[in-house]
Amino acid sequence: MSGRAPARRAPGPPGALDLDYVLPLRWTDDAGLDELTAYLRRLSRHARVIVVDGSPAELFGRHARRWQGVVRHVRPASGLCCANGKVAGVTTGLRLAAGDRVIIADDDVRYDLPGLAAVHALLADAELVRPQNYFAPLPWHARWDTARTLLNRSLGADYPGTFGIRRAFFLRMSGYDGDVLFENLELIRTVRAHGGREARPLGLYVRRLPCDTRRFWSQRVRQAYDDLARPARMAAFLAVLPALALVRRPRRLLACAALAVALAEAGRWRAGGRRVFPVTGSLLAPAWIAERAICSWLALGAALAGGMPYAGGRIRRAAHSTRRLRRRVRLAGGPEAAGLVGAVTERLGRRQAAPAQRDRRAAGVDRLPVLGEQLEGPP
Repeated sequence: MSGRAPARRAPGPPGALDLDYVLPLRWTDDAGLDELTAYLRRLSRHARVIVVDGSPAELFGRHARRWQGVVRHVRPASGLCCANGKVAGVTTGLRLAAGDRVIIADDDVRYDLPGLAAVHALLADAELVRPQNYFAPLPWHARWDTARTLLNRSLGADYPGTFGIRRAFFLRMSGYDGDVLFENLELIRTVRAHGGREARPLGLYVRRLPCDTRRFWSQRVRQAYDDLARPARMAAFLAVLPALALVRRPRRLLACAALAVALAEAGRWRAGGRRVFPVTGSLLAPAWIAERAICSWLALGAALAGGMPYAGGRIRRAAHSTRRLRRRVRLAGGPEAAGLVGAVTERLGRRQAAPAQRDRRAAGVDRLPVLGEQLEGPP
């Protein structure tokens, strides 16, 4: 492992975007290694790719051999301790990025070149960009989870597995808290608390691979636990089952189901969503609401028992409130002086664990018109 990183910005392929791509990874098996490797090879033609790999030693070594010369492959920084390992991976990657415009993406996110170019362009005017994920292919459980996406879109915006962020801004706010379960919401709220602007392009669609059925079932209660960070939403779901017990007339139940479908359809029609979201996602909205209502009570029980099980331990807090994050910024003397995890991020070295990616062939970039773009300033 090299002890230091290059002092200058690593050159990319001629004509490629001045963009870094950070992929935090922790695998326990390599079932999807071939597909991910092919994606990383395509991706490395257009961006500098950093894979922060927290996998066990055997898998890490295999990844290093497969990705040699394609990506920069590193371990999460040893000085950064977070209950949520993804935050450690993201923070490590942001510290190592060469440029200011960076994409963070889970291992199941699949960008194409227009998507990369659109995020890159939006980062010119925003500190955080929140694209919209959609599932492809569409097994039954992906259609089921699409209902959640559509309901979120109808009421505002969804929470994707990828963001664009300005590296200088991220370092200025000293990262974000890694001891929470809903790390995406924590990042959004932290950027807002520091005065950052958030772009929410509802029409910027980025494909996401669906998980297997086993993982889908394992995430039901965990995703419901995230709503503890949004008390009004949690209260609404907790009220569903008591309300259904009171509303016994079939016509009223059908009316409630129709309202849920209409709400989901409103999200599907926003910003050209019908191109990527199936109508079955809307039709499954009542079933998804019923599932979330049940899992919300289970999540509340987990909270009373000490937190949600995660990676061999428990995480109690879903995410910090915006009010609390703003108070931290004020107590630290404003956005420039604030630091949520500054003490640990300062110990991060700009280290390299695998050979840097090589130059690839030139690639032309066409700017993609983004449908339904929203630019949100600090509250």
